[in-house]
Amino acid sequence: MERINLLRRAKYLLRLYGVFPKKRLGQNFTVNSDILQRLVSLASLTMDDVVLEVGAGFGFLTQLLSRDCKKVIAVEVDPQLINFLRKQLHGLRNVDLLEGDILKVSIPSFNKVVSTPPYSISSPLLFRLLENKFDWAVLILQKEFAERLGASVGSKDYGRLTVTIYYRANVELLDYVPRTMFYPQPDVDSMMVRLKPRAPPFQVDDEETFFEVVRTLFTQRNKKVRNALIPFLRKRELAREDAVALADSIVNSEKRVRELTPEDFGILTNDLLRKF
Repeated sequence: MERINLLRRAKYLLRLYGVFPKKRLGQNFTVNSDILQRLVSLASLTMDDVVLEVGAGFGFLTQLLSRDCKKVIAVEVDPQLINFLRKQLHGLRNVDLLEGDILKVSIPSFNKVVSTPPYSISSPLLFRLLENKFDWAVLILQKEFAERLGASVGSKDYGRLTVTIYYRANVELLDYVPRTMFYPQPDVDSMMVRLKPRAPPFQVDDEETFFEVVRTLFTQRNKKVRNALIPFLRKRELAREDAVALADSIVNSEKRVRELTPEDFGILTNDLLRKF
């Protein structure tokens, strides 16, 4: 019944304020109260927490969060929804409403994130969040994207995203969220994910080179490491003969790119930097 009420309320508010869900902004509103309560529960909030919410929408989640934490920083990019939220949330003194693009605005300090962000910004959002110090984030993400975050080495979902996020955070795949929990319904299902930032679990001599190696090699994920490395080295103006010799000398050169663990990428990068 609560889910139906939220769905009815969302439809009513859309009509009342003349808001049409914008596909370009990824506006799919969560209309199941059990899902929202579960999201809040998984964040293990206390009255000392300052929570960041990305994409406040109609404030359904915002209101739940405000009951269980010290402050909510609710970010919303849609001016029409901002106008609604100012009226809807004006009585909640522990909610700070921030208008703008989460990828561009200055974000006040926070220690947890609880959100159902637009699918379209999932990857840049995670990297933006991980520029900050916080305890953990509990998010609803597109199922396919979530599975890439937590993919096992060698699987079809394993790739650049898996390795780069693993380097910065621990990922837990939690509850499945069907598309029927949203209005309008997206074309895909979702999953709850908990992200806990951490110190890198292995050492790299140069992070910029490490991320570049990961990015470049995964464009040729099924090739042997040596074969994927040769064009990478040639772009650095290394003669072909020298590039081949260096690629052959690198640790794990005969493995397929998809078979390398995140730690292997670190070892490979360090080996490359010492020999190049």
